[in-house]
Order: sequence, then C-alpha cells, then structure tokens
Amino acid sequence: MRANEIIKEVDDLGLSEKLILVEDIWDSIARNNAELPMPEWQKAELNKRYSDYKNGKLKLHDWEGVHEKVLKKL
Repeated sequence: MRANEIIKEVDDLGLSEKLILVEDIWDSIARNNAELPMPEWQKAELNKRYSDYKNGKLKLHDWEGVHEKVLKKL
C-alpha cells in the first residue's frame, strides 16, 4: 500500500480508531527501538549532560515551574 493510500484510509477512521492506531505505531517503534542507531555526537552529549547532572553542575527545573513559565508566555 502506498503512502497516499494509507493517509486516505487513516482519514476515514474515527477519532478513537486514530488514537488506537497512533498508540499501536508508537508501540511498534518502541519494540524496534534497539534497531535505531544513535550518532556518536548524541551519545557524547547525553554522557556530558548526565555527568554534569551527577556533579551538580546543572540547574534542574520541576515540571510545575516549567509549565507555569510556558503558560505565562502564551
């Protein structure tokens, strides 16, 4: 099935069916996550951030504070 045919089929679904489909797609991606390569630059950045976190060099923000700040900008 071609992409435009799939899109047409999805457009014909009801909202609840679309949500179930999205959940199924994400589950499929998660199952195959080990197959997704991570570039070396990204691994290095994650390792640096984790190290900074462990050494207390990062300023952390709680979810509520971030959410409030975003809402104020809107």
